[in-house]
Amino acid sequence: MADRKVVLLSGGNPQIPKGYGDAPVKAYIAAMPGWKSDVWKRLDRLIEQAVPGAAKAVKWNSPLYGPPGQGEEPTRWFMSIHCFERYIKVAFFRGQSLKPVPPVASKSGDTRYFHIHEDDKVDAAAFADWVKQAAALPAETM
Repeated sequence: MADRKVVLLSGGNPQIPKGYGDAPVKAYIAAMPGWKSDVWKRLDRLIEQAVPGAAKAVKWNSPLYGPPGQGEEPTRWFMSIHCFERYIKVAFFRGQSLKPVPPVASKSGDTRYFHIHEDDKVDAAAFADWVKQAAALPAETM
């Protein structure tokens, strides 16, 4: 992948081949444009600390995070991210059950979003708490 130029899709989302584990997620993070890469690099580390051994993958050009212990090709996920031109969209698939509920509603009844803009200060403790809560809930099969 190092010798291939990453294509940015509409809105600036990196086009990363489907893959399981840490490597494709790290490739996605490295390809995130501008400020987004540094922000998500920090939050990816927070996720690793909050849920040791969390499953990771890139599917549909979005990193997914799942509960640990699923093997090499996990199928259950508690959150994902997606890059847009002006923000990073964090999707908590069972976000309606989190306390406090993430601020942005979705068309799906359970999913809630947290948007991160360039000048936002993300509360690391609150974010890690959401991640821990999300990982403890039944995960979505995808």
